[in-house]
Amino acid sequence: MAPLTRIAAERERMSAIERRIADFICDNAHLLRDYSSQQLANALGISQSSVVKFSQKFGYRGYPDLKFSIGMAVARHSGDSPPLDEDASMAAPTDAAQAALLELVQLRQAAQQQTQLTNPLSTLQQVVRLLDQAPRVYVHGLGDDGIYARDLAMRLSLQGILAIHHADAILMLADLSTVRAGDVLVVLSEFGKMQPLVHISRQFQALGGQVISITRHTANPLRASTATALAVCANADAPHMAQLLYRSSLQFLLDSLFVLLCHTNPERQRQLAVNLERVAQLIDA
Repeated sequence: MAPLTRIAAERERMSAIERRIADFICDNAHLLRDYSSQQLANALGISQSSVVKFSQKFGYRGYPDLKFSIGMAVARHSGDSPPLDEDASMAAPTDAAQAALLELVQLRQAAQQQTQLTNPLSTLQQVVRLLDQAPRVYVHGLGDDGIYARDLAMRLSLQGILAIHHADAILMLADLSTVRAGDVLVVLSEFGKMQPLVHISRQFQALGGQVISITRHTANPLRASTATALAVCANADAPHMAQLLYRSSLQFLLDSLFVLLCHTNPERQRQLAVNLERVAQLIDA
């Protein structure tokens, strides 16, 4: 397994200091060659020995070996990409456009694989249990995240779960008066830095509800404020690629929850079939 993928996969089982090191390395892999262990320690405000121990935890003799391994992966530009099939790998791009599309396929595969490794099955099953047993599930997201929040709420409703979608922070805040113990709030926020969402998350938990945050795989206030956090991995140098990878990896993560809900509770799958049949009848009417 490539070094960055290994680090991302182990993040949820790390200490607070190890997470800071992991986040810095994953976010700045292309710049790591310019950092010595002492410079990295200074940048994070930790001891040099913490950086060395972090490297040894992943089987390297020390930080230089870890840095070299990551540098080689970045240089190959396929260190975290799963191999394509033989035909795809042998098909030489005929022009820049074809090369760009091939890069998209490779980066998307890598991002989804990394997202899967970062969110262990045990964590996904815990989230599924919360959603399956909750009296009500509130789903909240702003901007582009609101599109995926709406889709998630609709799919939960089709499975017979009482899902309430809010695309307005003020309306979500007002609806806190209806929250009861056992209710679940799913908050989608790409960067997890919007203070209204952090405030709503804390208020919801104070009322006895449980919050599930879905953000990028970086340290952020929203993720830190929730006991249950899912992470989306989407790393790319080009901004337009990074946005596409985030969306595809987020959809992959939400699809995983949907499939596990159907697998875990046959009643959800039965209710989904009933509701889809009702929708089909409405369309055909």
